[in-house]
Amino acid sequence: MPVYNTPLTQNLLKRASYSPPYRSPYGPQYTVATHWHGITLPKLTKAGTIAGGFGVAAGLFAVFFFGEVPRVRKDILQKLPFFDKYLDRTVPPEDSPF
Repeated sequence: MPVYNTPLTQNLLKRASYSPPYRSPYGPQYTVATHWHGITLPKLTKAGTIAGGFGVAAGLFAVFFFGEVPRVRKDILQKLPFFDKYLDRTVPPEDSPF
């Protein structure tokens, strides 16, 4: 089993210089995109858009699912500009049996 932590191998590793790979002037001129752990800005934008869409859908579902709960209706939904009259559930006096 080889030993890699001897002074000789450490010295060789220090002296080994990095040489970039050969790039042909006739080949495609490409660059590596800036990334953080493989996550690039376009990937992050796409994932954020999808997550935002799911968040909006889940929020709308929750608001309308719990919309019949009086506390939610009064504290959240009636404070929205166009829902205040639509969600008003007051019983007119002539329809009240009491």
